[in-house]
Amino acid sequence: MRAVRTSLDSLLMTFEATFGGIPSLVVRAPGRINLIGEHTDYNDGFVLPIAIDRALWLAVRRREDSLVRVHAHDVGETATFALDGLDRGQRGWVAYVQGVLWVLEKAGVPLCGWDGVLMGDVPRGAGLASSAALELAVARAATALVGWSWNPVEMAQLSQRAENEWVDVACGIMDQMTAACAREGHALLLDCRTLAFEHVPLPSDVVVAVLDTGTRRGLVESAYNERRAQCEAAAAFFGAPALRDVTPEQFAACAHLLDETTRRRARHVITENTRTLEAAAALRAGDLTHFGELMQVSHASLRDDFEVSTPALDVMVACALAAPGCYGARLTGAGFGGCAVALVAAEENQPFAEHVLACYRAHMPHAPQVYVCKAAEGAQVVWEESAR
Repeated sequence: MRAVRTSLDSLLMTFEATFGGIPSLVVRAPGRINLIGEHTDYNDGFVLPIAIDRALWLAVRRREDSLVRVHAHDVGETATFALDGLDRGQRGWVAYVQGVLWVLEKAGVPLCGWDGVLMGDVPRGAGLASSAALELAVARAATALVGWSWNPVEMAQLSQRAENEWVDVACGIMDQMTAACAREGHALLLDCRTLAFEHVPLPSDVVVAVLDTGTRRGLVESAYNERRAQCEAAAAFFGAPALRDVTPEQFAACAHLLDETTRRRARHVITENTRTLEAAAALRAGDLTHFGELMQVSHASLRDDFEVSTPALDVMVACALAAPGCYGARLTGAGFGGCAVALVAAEENQPFAEHVLACYRAHMPHAPQVYVCKAAEGAQVVWEESAR
């Protein structure tokens, strides 16, 4: 297991080497892994993610002008721009930084210039919401620098708007809500329509294993848009605002009238919403066996009905299910590559990881990783110069 972790000391040293002196404050915004509830978010449904103890860190120091200078340590790039010169033509990580600043200004936040260093240990492109971590880190830092009151739900919504309207990615709200509102030691049961949420405790004797297949998502944007359109068409057929509003009984009565592809897409979303609520209840009751069974059914539905799995993901899930201490496993995120997730007995985490890595390497040519994670806190200020 690779354990490359960001530390406060390394971040402060990098800031000093880059800009001289020390920052005003440091914020941390986590990545996330979704335990169950996949492709339900943009259908106004339910999800059950956790924030993970891998995160993006941002050290910032206020400037007296309107310039923003940001050094992204992990990619060795530095961007400089003025707050009144934000550029929609930017691509990559800079677009996310500028998008958040743009939407904060639109919301009335009195922004200031700043110098910043970004550093993180959330694998990019693996389906662990590294972009939402970046968005919430920038939002947390920019508001803290000017003393703006932090409202996590509002900031999640603004960050989603930045991604939708500035970066032009039609994402749902799950990633941003998790990065903003998660609680250490808990999963987040989120209603993606109302944004009502509940913190559901995770038993202390389990860990969450992120199983990186070593493959990165391909053709996701076009496939994502296609499936979203198929879900919208199914909802329209039922006369419902979204598939969240279609009951399993309504679906069973009329499913034969849908074409086969649309029927399978709708079946996944409708049953996944039911599974997610059932999984949260199982977690509250401490019934990890049933929770794991629901994860397995979720993976089969994603593979067969929603068709977003890959051979690498299927092999990874099969290896996990055969490993010591595993309650359940499934692909997580949009699919088409990236990661699976498993719920594992804490005392078995080492033999579990060893088994999964050996099994996967025996069947696939890719280089896998296993990240054993705990449920972490949402975006927060973790260090302030004035508090030293």
